[in-house]
Amino acid sequence: MYRRIRDLREDHDLKQVCYSNYEIGKRGVPADVLIKLSQFYNTSVDYLLELTDDPRPYPRKK
Repeated sequence: MYRRIRDLREDHDLKQVCYSNYEIGKRGVPADVLIKLSQFYNTSVDYLLELTDDPRPYPRKK
């Protein structure tokens, strides 16, 4: 999971700031942060958690 978060941040040319401890695995990522990251990077939480290799997001509830 931590590698994917870092890779997505780097792919978007963003600097490592407030969630550096998540990326290096020093801190667990709370569920609400995982949801926000998946929305920001337009991917699924399952992708961030390495439960799938498909980065496409699931359809969102309306």
